[in-house]
Amino acid sequence: MAQDQIIKRKIVENAEKVDSFIVEALKDRKPKILYEASRHLIEAGGKRLRPFLTVKACEAVGGNPADAVPFAAALEILHNFTLVHDDVMDHDNLRRGNPTVHTKYGDAMAILAGDLLFAKVYDIMAKNAPASMSPIKVLSAIRKTTNATLTLCEGQALDISFPDAGDVNSKDYILMVGAKTSALFSACAEVGATVGGASDEQIEALGRFAWDAGIAFQIVDDILGITADEKKLGKPVGSDIREGKKTLIVIHALENATPEQKKVLMSALGVEDASTESIEAAVKTLYDIGSIQSAVKVAEDYTKNALKMLDVIPDNPAKDELKSLVEYFVKRDY
Repeated sequence: MAQDQIIKRKIVENAEKVDSFIVEALKDRKPKILYEASRHLIEAGGKRLRPFLTVKACEAVGGNPADAVPFAAALEILHNFTLVHDDVMDHDNLRRGNPTVHTKYGDAMAILAGDLLFAKVYDIMAKNAPASMSPIKVLSAIRKTTNATLTLCEGQALDISFPDAGDVNSKDYILMVGAKTSALFSACAEVGATVGGASDEQIEALGRFAWDAGIAFQIVDDILGITADEKKLGKPVGSDIREGKKTLIVIHALENATPEQKKVLMSALGVEDASTESIEAAVKTLYDIGSIQSAVKVAEDYTKNALKMLDVIPDNPAKDELKSLVEYFVKRDY
């Protein structure tokens, strides 16, 4: 079996345990529609990369992976909370191939469902720490989660402001992505390692590993948002272009385009009702300039940096699976 197929299978196996925990945590209470809305996006599936990272970080430092499952579930719930609110902000109608929460239940209920998910994160962490985990360590895990959420909100605010900013460069983008995406990846690794009883050096190394991996993941996400098959991606391809998002790809293109190429790009970039033909022409231009190829190279560089951080972790199967996970980040097609 190919390595990417092996890691996919392991992610699915881990997801089954985490999803079972989430289903129990979000079972119906009154009002029923609120809990139904809160489960809607989670039941639609998802890659479940963050809970896999949490559990494997715990296992890689010698911890019991079962101890990390509740924390992995909590962090996956946190991720889904951000997506529910993101979809409201971005006015997206599809997520994971299904109607978004606000599309099905309305904006008000979607916001409430997101708030419920956020509260559940801390409820789960406070109630499900293993007996071997000291109160100080539980507090540390909660603090890491809180700090990641604060940073994530800052990153989202930057992302929202970028389309109207005229001087966004690649450093600005990396700063935004680090806040919006890497902060939660890093928290997953650090929380998992904390549950597993890791040393401070190991926790820091795993956090840095996940931070760079998160940047690589988001760059690939941006590439797929332009190049992927819409059915595989589960959301509209080209929506980032219509929204005028200043991804690394777009930043590179605007810095290197000829006047004619820039004209093609601007006919679609930030134009909400841009035609399919305009989007396709813009994508072709991004390839012609070399912007997509450049983004792939940056993602590969961050992947290499991430893998170096694992040198302080003893060799074991869980460490190998963390490596495979990051390599999978940059090779996936959805």
